Amino acid sequence: MDLVSAQGANVLIVLAQDADAIGPAIDKATAEGIPVIGYDRLIENPAAYYITFDNKEVGRMQAAAVQKVMPKGNYVMIKGSPTDPNANFLREGQGEVLAAELGIPLQSLNAVDRIDLAIDGADEVDPSFQLIKGGGACHVQEKLVAVRAERFVVVVDSTKLVDTLNLGFLLPVEVLPGAWRQVQGQLAAMGGDAQLRMAVRKAGPVVTDQGNLVLDVKFAGGISDPSALEQEINNLPGVLENGLFVNITDQVLVGEIVDGEPRVRDLVKR
Repeated sequence: MDLVSAQGANVLIVLAQDADAIGPAIDKATAEGIPVIGYDRLIENPAAYYITFDNKEVGRMQAAAVQKVMPKGNYVMIKGSPTDPNANFLREGQGEVLAAELGIPLQSLNAVDRIDLAIDGADEVDPSFQLIKGGGACHVQEKLVAVRAERFVVVVDSTKLVDTLNLGFLLPVEVLPGAWRQVQGQLAAMGGDAQLRMAVRKAGPVVTDQGNLVLDVKFAGGISDPSALEQEINNLPGVLENGLFVNITDQVLVGEIVDGEPRVRDLVKR
């Protein structure tokens, strides 16, 4: 940092492998009036700006480059960690290119006026078919699809069935990057312990498709009234959407192994 100051830097751009260790250098830079930008790794300092890149577009570029070298053949796709949303975004971009090559039409929600059937998974399902989704940080897009669909079917295994939501799985809340600390405090006032979701195998926070951050929230005793809580959280300034899917699901199919044989059970709503 002393070298940066001595060279008369006008701005400091940091790709922080360790966002905590870089803290003293950030404090010194801001004290000397040098703006700081954290690239792709969030620096938890209100004085530091934050920018990242479009992982889905990177996926499109990867697939296009592979097709250029090998237009035909059997492709093996190694997706990466299922808990890292960046891997999901890369896969989505790759899928768009490959789908176009196979003649499978992909359209945005703005291009369709109805969806006949939507099928998706869930992280938790309670007896009244209320859900928590968002383990992959895509719950905003998934909710847009679910509410548009004439019929929404959820497919899970029996480990996702719970009596009370949020006892075992945290509730994702997507927030604007500049508002996450404010929202964190507001959720704490509501009884929720909210922590910023950090990426796996990569320093910095998870960044959603919309360029936002995710707070994972735990409410003591779980969520007793999903409908009221969904509305209350979404009314907080700075919140885009949360992972509660309330009164949306039409059917839940449960995959199970019974006597050594795979079975699908049509769950009865209570």
